[in-house]
Amino acid sequence: MSHAEGAVVDETRHPPAIRIDGTVARLTGAWTQDHAGALDDLDRMALEGATLADASLIDSIDTMGCLALARAEERLGPGGAVTGLSPAAVELFQIVRAHHGDVLPADPRFSLHRLVEKIGQTAINATRDVAEYLSFLGAVILLMGKGLFRPHRWRINALVTQVDRSAFRAVPIILLINFVIGGIIAQQSAFQLRAFGAEVFVVDLIGILVLREIGVLIASIMVAGRTGSSYTAEIGSMKMREEVDALHVLGLDAMAVLVMPRIVGLMIALPLLTFLADMAAIGGGMTVGWLYSGIQPAVFIDRMHEAILLETVMVGFIKAPFMALIIGIIACLEGLRVQGSAESLGTQVTTSVVKAIFMVIVLDGLFAMFFASIDY
Repeated sequence: MSHAEGAVVDETRHPPAIRIDGTVARLTGAWTQDHAGALDDLDRMALEGATLADASLIDSIDTMGCLALARAEERLGPGGAVTGLSPAAVELFQIVRAHHGDVLPADPRFSLHRLVEKIGQTAINATRDVAEYLSFLGAVILLMGKGLFRPHRWRINALVTQVDRSAFRAVPIILLINFVIGGIIAQQSAFQLRAFGAEVFVVDLIGILVLREIGVLIASIMVAGRTGSSYTAEIGSMKMREEVDALHVLGLDAMAVLVMPRIVGLMIALPLLTFLADMAAIGGGMTVGWLYSGIQPAVFIDRMHEAILLETVMVGFIKAPFMALIIGIIACLEGLRVQGSAESLGTQVTTSVVKAIFMVIVLDGLFAMFFASIDY
């Protein structure tokens, strides 16, 4: 584009160049796609402290030239600017400068290279996540240790509030779901055992399965979806409104104020919910066993008393605090990762729930292998 005439393209063939004159970078030649190689070389050129780019001597410029000019502007010193462009060129330059950093959408076509890259990036992100969670776990354990020697550090009001929100308000849904699951297990077990005339063993199956696995697992999954998501949303909203930064300004430890009451409250609440879940599931199994198989409640209770050992009952309660710790750490850390947008908040809440449920199931499997190895 001739600077004098304001045309978009002309026939000028002089290659683009930059000449440093003190603090002024003087731009000359044709900044067009015909000289793409020269523009690429200019992109790597150091502007040696220049703070102003004089484009009045540019013979012609197109979109590619504006892109190179925008990159050159970024390499200028503090307060750097481009001057001397014609009105038509200024309009094109402003459009290109506003969008030259935009990321192009990914190519939807399958590519082995892209697949390998995605797998590698996922592995790297997973490693970073594990390291960050372990660091967060260490900080939580350290604060708990300090709290044992300095009981006045515990925020009792906040702790009681979190137990109320995590436990007592979750009781109805926990009871309902576990009652239904216990009934389903009883019906399906009785249906299969009826062919062998061994329906009475439904009691053994319900007692062992519920007390060792199902009760604590369902309670933990419900807490992860209900309470864990609320923890992430609450802390994430505070992060978006800069309330977490305000705590630091006031000299308060965000871990002690926001994280510890929630995690400790969850560790107190989940064993209680596990007990209620066990009772509800056994009650559901007893009801269905009575109505479907004719097993009287008195017979059901006597049989369970014979079949269930104290170790079976304790397995679920041993798992509960550890599952609560995992849920609380994931929920709080994902909340602290929220950035300044509603989209980020939604993403982290979803991530929190998915990770917490996944880790609860993994932890349950690890406990199952551990108890089997010690014959407990």
